[in-house]
Amino acid sequence: MKPIVKLVLAVNLIVLTVLVFVFPNLTVSPGKLIPGHQQLESDCFACHAPLQGTSAERCISCHKPDDIGVLNTKGKPVVKPLSKTPFHQKLQSQDCIACHSDHAGVKRYRQQGHFKHALLQTATREQCQGCHESPKDALHKQISGNCSQCHSQEKWTPATFEHDRYFELDRDHNAECLTCHVRNDYSRYTCYGCHEHTPNNIRREHIEEGIRKFDNCVECHRNADEHDIRGPLGDGNGEQSQKRERRREHRDDD
Repeated sequence: MKPIVKLVLAVNLIVLTVLVFVFPNLTVSPGKLIPGHQQLESDCFACHAPLQGTSAERCISCHKPDDIGVLNTKGKPVVKPLSKTPFHQKLQSQDCIACHSDHAGVKRYRQQGHFKHALLQTATREQCQGCHESPKDALHKQISGNCSQCHSQEKWTPATFEHDRYFELDRDHNAECLTCHVRNDYSRYTCYGCHEHTPNNIRREHIEEGIRKFDNCVECHRNADEHDIRGPLGDGNGEQSQKRERRREHRDDD
């Protein structure tokens, strides 16, 4: 390679390097900034350190964690907060770029950061209603807490729970949740307290039929139809119930 060519390449490289540091917004910017940061469009080093990228410390110099969601960077109240309860104060660490990427063009090159509940402190992750309002439908109005028994932290919908898979809420059983699920514990239920359901009555009736495992009622009884017994005690067509009735009639005749 001729010396003159080497010189031209070296000069071009130097000029390019200088331009990158003097006008980074024109040479290496991946895209426009969000509207709230438009005044920094030509001041890349307000957020970026040369050759080191963006640090949370630079974000926090303007966006104080205690004020995020409450006050803007000028100290004025946020007109339309994204959440009624600010949660930035409850993060395990101040890693701003874990969720935020203010350049619109970044998504062309890599996936933008997304909020994950794992970023929150453990105690906060367990208190969904500290950040989220409960739905106003008839079912959720009866429920207080324990969201994770039906919902995952990855997606709110679809819920993983289908009540009819365990028991159909038909006829007399279409009651309030607390009737069967005491103290809002939806991982447990009780059938005692209604009709003839007492431990002694249930035990006596099942022992008479030779049934010694009866601690999980919905394993066999899936709805209000006493002839529809499923699981190990019946085939779902009333077979076990019919046998029980025949035995009762036989005892009455005796």
